[in-house]
Amino acid sequence: MFLGLAGCVTLPSGKPDPRDRFERVNRSVFAFNTKLDHAILRPAARGYVKVTPRPVRIGISNFMSNLVSPATIVNNFLQGKFKDGASDTARLVINTTVGIGGLFDPATGMGLDRHLGDFGQTLGIWGMHAGPYLVLPFLGPSTVRDAFGLVPDYLLLHEIETVQLFDNNAYIEWGLFAVSAVNRRSQLLDTDRLLDSSYDPYAFLRSAYLQRREYLINGGITPPEEEFPDTDSDSGDAAPIGSPPAGPSDLPPAQPDAPPPK
Repeated sequence: MFLGLAGCVTLPSGKPDPRDRFERVNRSVFAFNTKLDHAILRPAARGYVKVTPRPVRIGISNFMSNLVSPATIVNNFLQGKFKDGASDTARLVINTTVGIGGLFDPATGMGLDRHLGDFGQTLGIWGMHAGPYLVLPFLGPSTVRDAFGLVPDYLLLHEIETVQLFDNNAYIEWGLFAVSAVNRRSQLLDTDRLLDSSYDPYAFLRSAYLQRREYLINGGITPPEEEFPDTDSDSGDAAPIGSPPAGPSDLPPAQPDAPPPK
C-alpha cells in the first residue's frame, strides 16, 4: 500500500538529502501517519489532557517510564556506561518500592537522573552506521539501524514485563500500549505549532530526529520530555506519530565562534 502511495508523492525541488534515499516512500508513510494522528491519536490526547488532572498524568508517565527502564539498564551496560547502568538500576529499585510501583519518582530527588538507552543507540556506539532515514508506519521517524534495534528492545520488555509481571495477559498488554501511546502524544501537543509553522514539516522532523539521535549516541542524557502542558488550544497540523522534534535542550549547546586571528 505504501509503495503504491509513493508513486503519487511529489518530491520538493532542490538537492535531495543523501541520508534519505527512500524519501518518496517515507513521505507517503509520513502522510499516512499524520492522517491517522489527526483522526485518532490527537483528539484522544486532547481529551486525555482535559479530563485527567496533571498529578494523575505525571503518575502515569512515571509508571510507564519505570516499566521500560529494564531495557535502558541493559543497553547502558552493553554500551559500557556502567555508572549510568548502576544509577538506572538504583532508580528502578527505589521507584518500584518507595515510589509505589513507579507512580512516584523519589529517585530523581535523590540525585539519580534517568538516562536514555535503546539497542539502536547501542549499535551506534558500537560503530554501526545509521543507514538511510526511515519513517515507520504508526511508529514515525527512524533509521535502518534504529528500526532493527526495536526488535531486541521489544523482546526484552515483553519477556520481563508482560510475561513475568502480567502472566502474558494480552488485555493488559494492549491496554498498557494504548495508555502509553495517548500519554506520550499528550506530551507532544505543544510541538504541533512547530510543525504547523514549518515550511516542510517532513524535512523539519527528519532533521530534528537525526540530530537528536546523533546527540544521544555521542553521550547525551535524558532531555526534559516529561512535560504536561495544560492547554486546550487547538493547533493546526499535529505532529505525526513518533519521536518529538528536538528542542534546544535535546541538542548539544552551541559553541562560541573562535576569535579572528590577529
